[in-house]
Formats: sequence, structure tokens, C-alpha cells
Amino acid sequence: MDKLIKIMTKDSALVPFVAILMGLLFGALVMLAGGYNPLTAYGALVGKVFGDSYDFGETIREITPLILTGLSVAFAFRTGLFNIGGEGQFMMGMTAASVIGIKLQLPWFIHAPLAVVAGALIGGIWGAIAGYLKAKRGVNEVITTIMLNWVALYISNYVVNQFLLQPGQQRSYPTQDSATLSIGWLSELMGNARMHWGTVIALAAATVFYVLLWKTRQGYELRAVGHNPHAARYAGMNVNRNIVKSMFISGIFAGLAGVVDVLGVFHYQTVVAATPGYGFDGVAVALLGGNTPLGVVLAAVLFGSLTYGSAGMSFAADVPPEIIRVVIGSVIFFVATHGIVRWVLLPIYAKRKKEEAA
Repeated sequence: MDKLIKIMTKDSALVPFVAILMGLLFGALVMLAGGYNPLTAYGALVGKVFGDSYDFGETIREITPLILTGLSVAFAFRTGLFNIGGEGQFMMGMTAASVIGIKLQLPWFIHAPLAVVAGALIGGIWGAIAGYLKAKRGVNEVITTIMLNWVALYISNYVVNQFLLQPGQQRSYPTQDSATLSIGWLSELMGNARMHWGTVIALAAATVFYVLLWKTRQGYELRAVGHNPHAARYAGMNVNRNIVKSMFISGIFAGLAGVVDVLGVFHYQTVVAATPGYGFDGVAVALLGGNTPLGVVLAAVLFGSLTYGSAGMSFAADVPPEIIRVVIGSVIFFVATHGIVRWVLLPIYAKRKKEEAA
């Protein structure tokens, strides 16, 4: 118990925890200013998430892609890059999985894994394009990834329109049953919530993130290049190759998010006017999670629960859904501004120092 208390009172854990509380308090003040009851609203939010098995299952469904896009952004951050192209990598992964899932007729034990691998690789390649331009031409990855988001959107729409579209519809044919990632028996158990193997894939991806970056030589090189590319080059590391490799791996995570969304949730792809937003939300998840795999998972749980639970606030407390974005934004703000949070925690730090001195 003492060890757990020490872990939870470490600065790395205490600051985000207090930041979340401050964000929720700020959101409560906004609701009060708008004439809404924050206790009723937050109670409705919790009730929406945990009210029944269906809502709990759908909350898990909302959390899953956020874990993967959060890992995508966090991996790039850890290696000195800023991957804001999760949206495009998500779309390309989704489109590749749709093509494989719709066009091919294969046994399930080949079809589903092939669709997952294809989507992940295409997402990785889409990220590697920005990495190559950064390594070979010195083009800032923020600019290229933002531009590639729009390219991916229009390529995806073109592929669906030309090769996958159902006549008279704005969406593709459904994917083959052999390519699905849905878990039928678990969905029935969870009140027909859209449960799928993507959640397992997301948790496995978080484990791979940790092992790769902190337990392998390749991970050491990637982190070294991110910390100081000049020192890494002096030590004999291939900086350009590691930049491309980092963006490729980052893109794989985001591509997987698109894969699990189309094969596990919708089973078809629509012609859309804008990207779904999971890639941009992944930036917030990575920031909130401190760019660590465990932190990203926990941040995705919070972010996904707030997003899905906002519907409960609307129905039960008549709070506009936009209020939840104010809450999420304020949480991110306080996490990003560590100085404010540490100023609030000064009395705790002072008390701890006195106890240690005694």
C-alpha cells in the first residue's frame, strides 16, 4: 500500500491527476455560468458510460481507436517528431482494409489477418512518406502530414467511388464476413454493443510500443535520434533511416485505428466530406498521457468516456454536447501548463519536504 501511495504521489502521476480535476472543476464553472447543474451533468455522464452493458461496450468501442492514434502520436513524439497526420494514416489504413475485406474471397483465418496487415502497412507507408521528405529534403513533418491528410481523404473517396461503391449509395459494399473483427458472442453479452478484436489489438500495440522503445536496440536508436540527431550521427547511427522508420511505425499505429474501425465497427466505408477526427484527438490523448503507453491507454479511457458520456449530459441535464469539448479542452490546457498545476500543488510539496527533513 505504501508503495502504491508513493507511485501515485510522484510528480509524474500527481500533476496529470490534479490537472484532470482542475479541468473538471473548470467545466463545472462553465456549466454554472450557462445555467446548468454540473452535478446532474456529471452524474448523467457517468450513468451514460456505466449505466448498462450496451453503453459500457460502446464506450470501449469509442476508446479503442483513440488508444491507437494516441500511440501513433506518442511514438513520433518519443523519437523527436510530430506526427499530426494520424487522420490521413487512419483513412489510408481503413481504405486498404476495405479493399481487401470487400474484394477478396478467402478463409477467415487468412482474410482478416491479411486485411489488418494490409491496412497497417499502408498507414505506415503513408507516414513514411512524411518521414522521407523530412530526412531527405528537410521538409517539416507537420506541414507534410497536414497536407497528406487531405490527399488521403480524397484518395479514399476516389477508391470507394470507383471500385467499392454500392449503386445508389454513398458507401461501399459491406466487407466479407470472413474479414470481420467483430466478436459476436461478446456483442450479445454486452447488449449488442459493437465489440471487436480491435480492442485486443490496441492493448497489444501499447505493449509493442513499450517493448520496442525501451527494450530493444532499435528503440534506443530511435530515442537517441529524437533526443539529439547530431550526437546520434556522431555515434554512428543512421539518422535519416531512423526518421523514416519512426514515421513508418507511427503510421502503422494510426493505420490500425482505421482498420479496426471499418472491420470491427461499421463493416463498410462511406464517401465522407471530412476526416473522422480520431487522428487529431490522438494528439490530445498523447499529450494527456505523457507520451507513455500506459498513459496513452488511461488518457484514451478518459477521453473516450467523456466523449461517449456527453450524450448522457445532453439528454439528462440538457447540457449542449459542446460543453464536453470545453471540459476536455480545459483538461488538456491544465496538463499542458504544468506550471499552473505545480503552483497549486506547492503546499503539498512544502509539506512533503518538511516531513522528509524531519
